[in-house]
Amino acid sequence: MTAAPSSRRRILVIEDEPDIARGLRDALEFEQFEAATTGFGREGIKLLRERGADLVILDLMLPDMNGFAVCEEIRSTHPVVPIIMLTARSQETDKIRGLEVGADDYVTKPFSIGELVARINAIFRRLFRTNQDDVVQVGAATIHLNKHELVRNKKTVALSFYEVELVRLLHERAGQPVTREEILDKIWGVTGHGSSRSVDNFVVKLRKKIEENAAKPRHIVTIYGTGYKLVL
Repeated sequence: MTAAPSSRRRILVIEDEPDIARGLRDALEFEQFEAATTGFGREGIKLLRERGADLVILDLMLPDMNGFAVCEEIRSTHPVVPIIMLTARSQETDKIRGLEVGADDYVTKPFSIGELVARINAIFRRLFRTNQDDVVQVGAATIHLNKHELVRNKKTVALSFYEVELVRLLHERAGQPVTREEILDKIWGVTGHGSSRSVDNFVVKLRKKIEENAAKPRHIVTIYGTGYKLVL
């Protein structure tokens, strides 16, 4: 994640509805954030690369490319920066797809500015908190939670915000099964049926970073019909 040049945390808003973009910018600046806005996905990607940001607010429906594609592009170059996705859609499938491509949170329009600011502050509190269990050892992988980094076989790999949160949750419950429903609820605040595939896909990606052999995992173990447990 690239830090803002000023002491204030910088938020990039990618939103094509002018009234919403202006309202978000004004509200964020009132809350002492530094805000930049654009109505186009490609310009947002360019702004992030050139100026950096501490968090991105991303609309799903944009005139030049959809938010899912923008999210994937951002994740390819900025694996750690938190992304909150905005959309007028309320279907669970859209929410899950957003999480799968790398969004960290999801707010459905219409929303209150107070709710959005609360979510932003919650992410920053968790992202920048100090923790005496900053370093976690899982097999051959050394995970630096606060740095969002994993080191295995002398190779350093970046971890996304919610990859760190999933490691944190599993480590707190090491040796105990954690259900898919609990993971969805505690990590993303998502409830509902048909969502477990998202957890499975997310675990597959995390295993590739942690396990020596992701096809035969020894540390993030599947508990069939239930969820997963961490074996240290």
